[in-house]
Amino acid sequence: MKLLKEQDHRRQRVLPVDSQTLDMLREYIDRGGPVVKEGKTLIFGINRHRAWQIVKECAEKAGLPKLVNLETGRTHNVSPHRLRDAFAVHAMKLDDSGDGLRLLQEHLGHQSFDTTAKYRKVSGKEHHEWYQKLWEKKGS
Repeated sequence: MKLLKEQDHRRQRVLPVDSQTLDMLREYIDRGGPVVKEGKTLIFGINRHRAWQIVKECAEKAGLPKLVNLETGRTHNVSPHRLRDAFAVHAMKLDDSGDGLRLLQEHLGHQSFDTTAKYRKVSGKEHHEWYQKLWEKKGS
């Protein structure tokens, strides 16, 4: 019973939603989409396991390849967590400024800045360019 109580107290956050997605959600709700479970109205009446299955099935239907961890060589299926991770890495590639990291921290719901900063993954090319700049002679 303790686990259920802890789940009820998860932090909530506000996330931006584009107008097309909002229109689809409204249509879904108008068609009677929400589900009532244990006295609570849920937009989608699925659990984490089912969400994982849906993401995997959609990835397979879309022909997405399995993901390869470049450090270990292990392959993984597309999953909700891996999509979240890919989103965070993509966001950092577009804007790794202090403001970008802060906004991503808020978006992901991290309490610790250090947790968000781990998404700032440096590619070999970026690392090489950074290192070369350290040794460039100014004024040459």
